[in-house]
Amino acid sequence: MAELKTKYMGIELKNPIIVGASNLVQDTQNLKKMEEAGAAAIVYKSLFEEQIQLESLHMEQDLGSFNDLDSERGSIFPEMEHAGPAEHLMNLKRAKQQVNIPIIASLNAVYEDTWMDYAVKMANTGVEGLELNFYANAIDPTKSGKDVEQEQIKVLKEIKSAVNIPVSVKLSPYYSNTLNLVKQMDKVGVDGFVMFNRLFQPDIDIEKEEHQLPYNFSSSNDNRIALRYAGLLHGTIKGNICSNTGVLTGEDAIKMLLAGADVVQIVSALYKKGISYVGKVLEEMQEWMERKGYNNIEDFQGKLSKEKLKNPFTYKRAQYVDILMHSDEIFPYNPVDSVHGSDDEEV
Repeated sequence: MAELKTKYMGIELKNPIIVGASNLVQDTQNLKKMEEAGAAAIVYKSLFEEQIQLESLHMEQDLGSFNDLDSERGSIFPEMEHAGPAEHLMNLKRAKQQVNIPIIASLNAVYEDTWMDYAVKMANTGVEGLELNFYANAIDPTKSGKDVEQEQIKVLKEIKSAVNIPVSVKLSPYYSNTLNLVKQMDKVGVDGFVMFNRLFQPDIDIEKEEHQLPYNFSSSNDNRIALRYAGLLHGTIKGNICSNTGVLTGEDAIKMLLAGADVVQIVSALYKKGISYVGKVLEEMQEWMERKGYNNIEDFQGKLSKEKLKNPFTYKRAQYVDILMHSDEIFPYNPVDSVHGSDDEEV
């Protein structure tokens, strides 16, 4: 049988399938099901500082809603503060106790001091790794891309020096030169790069004339950019590459490994087809490897990366030009269709 063992962030894994951060992990039974299905590791639900700040504000408003109702009482509640990340840390410890596979914590903070504070506290829960969610919504036209990058690199350096577990960064593809940023972070000593954050984008309901935030599952078509960067980065950095978004099948996972990824993260597939579907993905990978005669992951990982391909244009935009030049082969021109519709009606 083909061997699926691999390594990510210095952590030995039984296969390349990692369950990405999601609400599914909040149920301890789901954690056990993920392990039983064959998942090699689990990224626990992200700790978002904005959520803590919002909950703290709501609590203050609730506690103060009856203040100064009469002249004898300023407040009917004692002074209390929000517990901050305490609940999340408790759940993270509990998750670690439920399974025998590695648990990776996920953090998305706002301020430099809270990045450090939360990162250290999460590392102390006993998790095997820490994933930092780095992205920036560019709404300030006076702030340069370089400023954004330097802020993130500063935070990264401080966290790397403060924790003794492997650290990965989950990036968005919207930097001016993502490859350059990865190179800079790689020099800092990042253990893994997760490509890429799937960011929520606002939509508008034209009848209600208000914003809405729809939740859309990813599809296999969404993995092209992750595949591209896996192919470009393979063999050029010390940190491992984790492809994320649009990995729904064994075929999707194999594509990422062929391009150069070390592991993949899956989430949408589990929402669509259930947690047990992890086993199906692994089965498809093993069947393909055995059919191709590959004994282990190393036999084909990065085989189609930029570093190993002789054709220099595969990962360049010139490939698009080549497609245009041969568009008649892809979309055959039919002069009849240009004059008549599908029912032979004149256009």
